[in-house]
Amino acid sequence: MRAIFTLVRRELASYLVTWTGYILIAAAAFLMGWSFVVMLVQLRLQSSPMPVTELFFGTQYFWFILLLTAPLITMRLFAAEKLSGTFETLMTTPVRDSQVVAAKFIAALIFFLLLWTPLVACLLVAARFTGGGVALDAGTLGVALFGLVLLGALFLAIGCFASALTRSQIVAAMTSLVICLGLFLLSFLSESLATATGWAGRLLACAALANYMDDFSRGIVDTRPVVFCLSLTAFFLFLTLRVVESRRWS
Repeated sequence: MRAIFTLVRRELASYLVTWTGYILIAAAAFLMGWSFVVMLVQLRLQSSPMPVTELFFGTQYFWFILLLTAPLITMRLFAAEKLSGTFETLMTTPVRDSQVVAAKFIAALIFFLLLWTPLVACLLVAARFTGGGVALDAGTLGVALFGLVLLGALFLAIGCFASALTRSQIVAAMTSLVICLGLFLLSFLSESLATATGWAGRLLACAALANYMDDFSRGIVDTRPVVFCLSLTAFFLFLTLRVVESRRWS
């Protein structure tokens, strides 16, 4: 456990002692703030009975931030170390491969949560200064943030896998973005094939991330998205571990 804690602290320091981490936080905060400005301008014309969480998590801004930040956070985890030559030095230390993968993923997840901290402030401000135009319930907010963590963990696991495959951060980010975007677009494919029967239709329905997030933003907790996201997260972390272990075979 001490080894994992040390590695997590090392990875977090790499985000917080460079301009890259702060640029990501500033860019995400700007996009969140801009999305709420647009939303509040619309609410001036017409109030909405929907929770403010549903108003935000159903916009294209949310998915743009989520799909863009996850690859940028994870692209350097393994690729940068392989390029600089510090990866082999790290792997010769008395730590297991699984500890390295777990530590890098945990550090990325912590930074991801830090990145989304301004969202809570935006939600509170929107609910406070709209004169009752939107509603904000603590339970609904908690469920929505839980859904955000689930999706974030899934996309970060995909990013870890992509970063472990290459020495190039750009290639890692693009690979992660393509996989995450493809998984997100399955939501629209499942809607177009909603009447399909058989295992294909059920499989596509399980991959409807947009629909899952809609439920979370309404305060609805379903076991299907929880199991789906956790299973895929574990699967991609397992693939990452296998890629890291493959260095012994080369």
